Amino acid sequence: MGHFANTAQAEAWNGYEGEQWARAQERWDAVNDGFNQPLLEAAAISGHDRVLDVGCGAGRTTRLAARLTGRGAALGLDLSGPMLERARDSAAREGVENVSFVQGDAQLHAFEAEGFDAVISRYGMTFFADPVAAFTNLHRALRPGGRLAFVCAAEAEANEWLAALASLEGILPLGGFGRPDGPGMFSLTDPDRIRGLLTAGGFTGVGVRRVEVPGRWGTDAADAAAFLLDSGPGRHLLGQVTPLRQAQARLALTAALRPHETGGAVWLRSSSWLVTAVGAGRRPFTRGGPAVRSA
Repeated sequence: MGHFANTAQAEAWNGYEGEQWARAQERWDAVNDGFNQPLLEAAAISGHDRVLDVGCGAGRTTRLAARLTGRGAALGLDLSGPMLERARDSAAREGVENVSFVQGDAQLHAFEAEGFDAVISRYGMTFFADPVAAFTNLHRALRPGGRLAFVCAAEAEANEWLAALASLEGILPLGGFGRPDGPGMFSLTDPDRIRGLLTAGGFTGVGVRRVEVPGRWGTDAADAAAFLLDSGPGRHLLGQVTPLRQAQARLALTAALRPHETGGAVWLRSSSWLVTAVGAGRRPFTRGGPAVRSA
C-alpha cells in the first residue's frame, strides 16, 4: 500500500469495506448507475480529453469516461487496493485500453501539473480528511479552464435507503449515522460548504444542483436487506449487538423495504448534489446556461 495522509479511510477501504465493494461491484453499480449520465454530461468529455476519476472504486465511471474520450485517456485514482484490482480486471475483460488505475491519496498524490482536461467523481469526493488540501491538489492537476464535475450525497433524510435503515432505531445503535461529521458519505451535504471548499481550493464558477435517481438494491426486500446489512456500515452496526438483535434487525429492515418492491426488484431513490466548477484562468465552465449557484 502506498503513502496516504488519509490513513483512517485508507485502512477502511483496504479492509472489509473495500473488499465488499469489490466483490459486489455489479450490485453497487446497479444502485448508483443512474448518476452516470448526468455526471458525464456535466463533465462534457470530448474526443481527446485526459480525464481523472477521483475515488474511482471499481472503475465503472473511469471506463465510461475512457470510452467517451476515445483518443484521449482516463486515469482512475483510489485508496482501495481491492477495488482497483477489480477495476483493472473489468477494463481488461471489456477491452478498454485507454484507461489506467493508480492507488493513491488525492490530498497529496503527485499529479502532473495541468495534466487533465476534466476531473470527475461519483461519490469519491466526500472521504477526504483535509478537503481543502485535496481540492487544491486536484486544481493543480487540472488545466486552466478544465472542468470539475462530481456527485455527492445530499442530506441523509432525502435518501430512501437511509430512511429504511432508520427504521432500525432501537434495534441497532444507529447513533449519529448519516450525520455530516468528518470524512464519510455525508460530509458534503451542505451546498454552501461545497462552494466554500472548492473556492478555497482555487476553483471558480461553482454550481450545485440536485439530482435524484432510483437505484436497484436487490431482487426483493429480503435480498436488499441482506445487501445493506452486509455493507461496511451495516456490518459495523450488526457487530455491536447480540445474534437475537441481528435477527430482529434483518426482519425489521426487510419489512421496511417491502413497500419498495416492484417489477422483481427493490428500487430506492437516492438524492445527490451534482457539483460543477472550473479550473481558474478562464471563464467559468457552463453547459447549457449559467452555472447553477443555489441548491
